[in-house]
Amino acid sequence: MTEELKMAEGPTCACEAAIIGLYACSGGSNVGQMANRAAVELTKQGRGKIMCTVGIGGNVSGIIKSAEGTDEIIAIDGCPLLCARKSLERAGFTVGKNIVITELGMKKGGSLDLEENDVKEMMTKVEAALSN
Repeated sequence: MTEELKMAEGPTCACEAAIIGLYACSGGSNVGQMANRAAVELTKQGRGKIMCTVGIGGNVSGIIKSAEGTDEIIAIDGCPLLCARKSLERAGFTVGKNIVITELGMKKGGSLDLEENDVKEMMTKVEAALSN
């Protein structure tokens, strides 16, 4: 298929269904960035696959279909606003587990730049929360 024909068909999503879908907040705070980083690290470990949370909120058909093909949905939120979980639930999905970074001891506020020591500490806590 030529590149022109592909472009004429419209944009496509690089997402695909996963056994465990990881839907993270990537909000404008340190804890939102930590939630996203946790989803990235869990994906690298093979514990699930990071998926497009904002595409769920935007009702993007390909992303919705990918979520429909997912066996388990895990929402990783930064704070008690629970934006990732609420976006999934509003779209009709059942969240199997919801991890909230502030509930694991990280305070909201401060720099968007994450310290590696904080990432390691939060990853230990996220992994423990997933095991429960």
